[in-house]
Amino acid sequence: MKVVILCGGKGTRLREETEFKPKPMIPIGGKPILWHIMKIYAYHGFKEFVLCLGYKGEMIKQYFLNYEWLNSNFTVELGSGNVEFLDAHPETDWKVTLINTGQDTMTGGRVKQIEPYIDGDTFLLTYGDGVSNIDLQRLLAFHHAHGNIGTVTAVSPPSRYGELGIEGDRVISFREKPSVKQSFISGGYFIFNRDFFKYLPDDPSCVLEREPLEQLSRDGQLNVYHHRDFWQCMDTLRDYEYLKQLWSQDNTPWRLWNE
Repeated sequence: MKVVILCGGKGTRLREETEFKPKPMIPIGGKPILWHIMKIYAYHGFKEFVLCLGYKGEMIKQYFLNYEWLNSNFTVELGSGNVEFLDAHPETDWKVTLINTGQDTMTGGRVKQIEPYIDGDTFLLTYGDGVSNIDLQRLLAFHHAHGNIGTVTAVSPPSRYGELGIEGDRVISFREKPSVKQSFISGGYFIFNRDFFKYLPDDPSCVLEREPLEQLSRDGQLNVYHHRDFWQCMDTLRDYEYLKQLWSQDNTPWRLWNE
């Protein structure tokens, strides 16, 4: 089962970093956030990836072309150029397909372009900027159980501000950045059947989150899976600093793998 990851956006709200690199290549703990997302999927057994490239996509191509020697010890014979890798990194069984879907293509247009590379009846889809400790096997079982075309993961993100409980002119409670239990947003981590491609026109301006998903929901073909544990996107510099802080404190709920 293929995992499609949207990696082509310009990340304008994180311009401090994306001026020099695509957002999925921004590092957390020395590894691109894209690597962290792929490790989450691989932990649950999904190791075939299709990356939708756009803005500065050549940097993502270079990263994976050079992945072996960047992450392994090796011996090289000067002259012949023969390389002997001395150890195996944990990602030796990953298969990564990198597709240039256009510099300015929108999310729906990118997904439509990778249709020829999806050879199964079901595929997973997410963005290249969000990490979670979501149980992807439970998500897949939920998707199969309802039998509709699509599943979207709903999350309750923490508030960006402290919450005051007020009675008259007194504060009776104070909670620092509580979870907004009554407010749900899309956390990405979609699953779709192949029929979803019928909802995507051959139009680079197609936005996945507008007409395609809106029409899917109007048709009663989009179900929601509630993930009530950790989820964090990297949409702004503040989000990025928060993820770096979690890593530095060894407080990384999304790090399900051991190595």
